[in-house]
Amino acid sequence: MKRRVVITGMGVVSPLGNDVETYWNNLKNGRSGIRKIERFDTTGLATTIAGLVEDFNPEDFIDKKEARKMDVFVQYAVGAAYQAMKQAGLEITEENATRIGVYIGSGIGGIGTLCEQYDVLKEKGPRRVSPFFVPMIIGDMASGQVSILLGARGPNSSPISACATGTNSIGDAFKIIERGAADAMLCGGAEAAVYPLTIAGFNSAKAMATIYNDSPEISSRPFDKDRDGFVLSEGAGVLLLEELEHAKQRGAQILAEVVGYGMSGDAYHLTAPAPEGEGGARAMKHALDDAGIQPEQVAYVNAHGTATMGDVLETQAIKSVYGEHAYKLAVSSTKSMTGHMLGAAGAIEAIACVEAMRHSILPPTINLDNPDEGCDLDYVPNQAREANIDYCMSNSFGFGGHNASIVLKKYTE
Repeated sequence: MKRRVVITGMGVVSPLGNDVETYWNNLKNGRSGIRKIERFDTTGLATTIAGLVEDFNPEDFIDKKEARKMDVFVQYAVGAAYQAMKQAGLEITEENATRIGVYIGSGIGGIGTLCEQYDVLKEKGPRRVSPFFVPMIIGDMASGQVSILLGARGPNSSPISACATGTNSIGDAFKIIERGAADAMLCGGAEAAVYPLTIAGFNSAKAMATIYNDSPEISSRPFDKDRDGFVLSEGAGVLLLEELEHAKQRGAQILAEVVGYGMSGDAYHLTAPAPEGEGGARAMKHALDDAGIQPEQVAYVNAHGTATMGDVLETQAIKSVYGEHAYKLAVSSTKSMTGHMLGAAGAIEAIACVEAMRHSILPPTINLDNPDEGCDLDYVPNQAREANIDYCMSNSFGFGGHNASIVLKKYTE
């Protein structure tokens, strides 16, 4: 019999707030976290806006000396992980340490440190490059540092699957617990990629929004005919998953249950989704099959919804999986408010799903004024609304043709 896996803690660092409550309140109220970039000179960049984390202090969680050894994406992950552990009330001891693992990924890793240290190399020479340079930039350091700080000695890894990373992290951690290799797993994603080099690269690929620089709040427009690309964002989302009996025995508050996980590869193109969203559809179907439920049981889908060409393809994929029920589903993109957090997106969106089920509120897709001709589902336009949600799905699709979907369930005994 499969072991049941539940969520007992969550943590958030985001442009909409640096804790779950603030993040959720801003989501349900349809507030945008997109603003003008002022932390560096944006002259020459086609995009001058982003989803920016504000008022985050790593020293709220770790001492200054340790923080200096971490890239910002790792600091974000540490902050979110500590929040999740605090909410869950789980203490790691010598007795349970080997049964508690960490699985936190990043799509890009420490690109800020890379850019900074390359400048040091050019201007001051190789002897001045930081001895912490390599461990600061590699993508596994969110998992590595969190496990070291907390003393978690169970399964430890760090998936890198571009924008599917956060969802893959949750799904993989779910399976680790389900098969009995751990009793609890911290999982999710972290990203801190708002830098000139990254923006320039995405601009060259014609992937990012460029026409709303003077109106940041309306720049992220999933499913809208006037969308012109995604808005880059940053932050972290971390969830604590536990085996059900493990959580119950210690009297933990159970927030939701993870019941299904699917993944697939497009094998089609480096950046473009497969025609008709075929790969994404397979990931969704696998997740439903893994959950052992019918499509009609799902009430809400948190879409990948990046405000790119992929919006129409994801809509087609949802229709192919859900059939006529697709028109009864609520589908929204919270990226309309957060922007696209790349490797952290799936984690932050899974947290939105949990809160949606707990509070019976569907988060909206803001800035949806004129739906694209190929986008004809219920995207919960512009205002949240009440709805009972027993099952929901969260989708993440990444460059390289990576597709991941998870199914979450309102917890019942």
